[in-house]
Amino acid sequence: MKLIAIGASSSSSSINQRFASHAAHQVGGAEVTEFSLRDLALPVYSEDEEKENGIPADARRFLDALRDHDGIVVSLAEHNGSYTAAFKNLYDWASRAEQSVWQGKPMLLLSSSPGARGGAAVMEAAKATFPRMGARLEASFSLPQFHENFSESGINDPALSSRFLEAVTSFADSL
Repeated sequence: MKLIAIGASSSSSSINQRFASHAAHQVGGAEVTEFSLRDLALPVYSEDEEKENGIPADARRFLDALRDHDGIVVSLAEHNGSYTAAFKNLYDWASRAEQSVWQGKPMLLLSSSPGARGGAAVMEAAKATFPRMGARLEASFSLPQFHENFSESGINDPALSSRFLEAVTSFADSL
């Protein structure tokens, strides 16, 4: 079973990439591929850009990567209550190439932030839009105060850890 772990941020020290990777590795027997937005070269989406140059190769590479995996783990960073600019741009380009961006694949949807809300606003936005774009949302979880609640061995807070493991188990059972 192949899982793709996406941290929806372009930061070189993305807590959401770390969180997505950690979650994907909790699924027993899974082969995990980390997909970094930092590796993409995408112009800012515009209709004029698309007409002039078509869909960028990196948007197609993203869709191909999704196609090549059995499940998706995505952890959303939140900028001003919404998706990061890098993720939104990728999402816009990918949706122009393929309306069902997430291709009906099972998804574990995560978010985290250094703050107390754990990316709650971006999580709600994704829950509202991802299913319309082909996501099969199997489970979701927001981790607040990432730096206080997460270490390389996992989530430190017992209640949060329990809820996280329930989400991972629900996702794993759907694969």
